[in-house]
Amino acid sequence: RAGAFSDVSPRHHPSDASELRERVLRACALLPGAELTYPFDEDTAVFKVGARMFAVVSKNDEPGQLTLKCNPDYAAFLTQQFDEIIPGYHMNKRHWITITLTPSISVDLVEELTTESYELIVAAIPVHTRPDFGLRE
Repeated sequence: RAGAFSDVSPRHHPSDASELRERVLRACALLPGAELTYPFDEDTAVFKVGARMFAVVSKNDEPGQLTLKCNPDYAAFLTQQFDEIIPGYHMNKRHWITITLTPSISVDLVEELTTESYELIVAAIPVHTRPDFGLRE
């Protein structure tokens, strides 16, 4: 599967946090049906699909943060394995994670987690009202 970050080599680590943040913003915007909103303030990008949030990106903080929905068991594993990943900031700590966007975190992992968050949200949309976003089955 070629993801929205497919222009980078495997295990690529960005040269700086702003590069990773820009990749995240582009990738989220390219997901089918994604809508960019700013419900909190002009510095916090919120991506929604089907009116449901799947990603929150701080635009001006350094190094920046990305908050995503995540499978609870995987979220627990990730928070134990990576210093850059913590339970979701201002979110349900069991179902959301926050990633500090440092150059030490791999683009591949961020891509995987962003896509998983999007797919979890789309899967929660009732089937009879769910648009066809071309998701894998």
